[in-house]
Amino acid sequence: MTSATVVDLKGKKLSEVALNDEVFGITPNVGVIHSALIRQLANGRSGSANTKTRSEVAGGGRKPWRQKGTGRARAGSIRSPLWAGGGVTFGPKPRDYSITMNKKQRQLALKSVLAGSVDKLTVVQDFDSFKEPKTKQFYEVLKALNLTDKKVLLILDYACDACDRVAKAARNIEGLRLLHSTNLNVKDILDCDAILTNARTLEAINNRFKAASKEEASAKAAAPAKKAAAAPKKAAASKEEKEAAPKKAAAPKKAASDKEAPAKKTAKKPEAK
Repeated sequence: MTSATVVDLKGKKLSEVALNDEVFGITPNVGVIHSALIRQLANGRSGSANTKTRSEVAGGGRKPWRQKGTGRARAGSIRSPLWAGGGVTFGPKPRDYSITMNKKQRQLALKSVLAGSVDKLTVVQDFDSFKEPKTKQFYEVLKALNLTDKKVLLILDYACDACDRVAKAARNIEGLRLLHSTNLNVKDILDCDAILTNARTLEAINNRFKAASKEEASAKAAAPAKKAAAAPKKAAASKEEKEAAPKKAAAPKKAASDKEAPAKKTAKKPEAK
């Protein structure tokens, strides 16, 4: 059972909190983490770089000088890519850099990066002692927790007024990144030296992944039941097809006999000599 130490705002140990083994106890999948990081960085690109080709640059409608007789090289337009101020050859154009990734892979990447960051985790009981949003007061908390010389990722759930006061007090501190618990991502967790959160937010993170794992388990359990329910229907359908097969085979014979009957009636009798 993976656990984390819960301390107060002065760094004094209070208790131990259990961490979800399905999240913090798994073996990190480095390949999925790398893919998720590449995806996040690519999706953050705006893709708005743009250059003009020679057909888009203004001017250059007339020939600069005559073709022969001047001693100069031939030129047809001042907007040639060879000229200063001319168009750009094979320059960047607006494009979409986004990369897709399966939901289960994204969840696995987040679980893996959380499992690899247990050593960086610092959990405080609560922030109820913050009555005013004072940056100096929160900096003293970081000093007590030995987090002043580190890149800190502060994760809050904003479920109480104290979280709002802490957010206002912490957002001015250099090297500190503030993040909502629902916006956890691979890049911010990898980029920090320490993770600071409270016990309630940690419990929300645990419950979030527990709910996801329960949904997956229920979906897997429901799949065989659906197959079992569909099997009798398929068997009944096959029986109906088998019963209908002789009827279908007899139908053409009847049709053929019906066609022969009029032919017999209309046949002429041979004339007697």
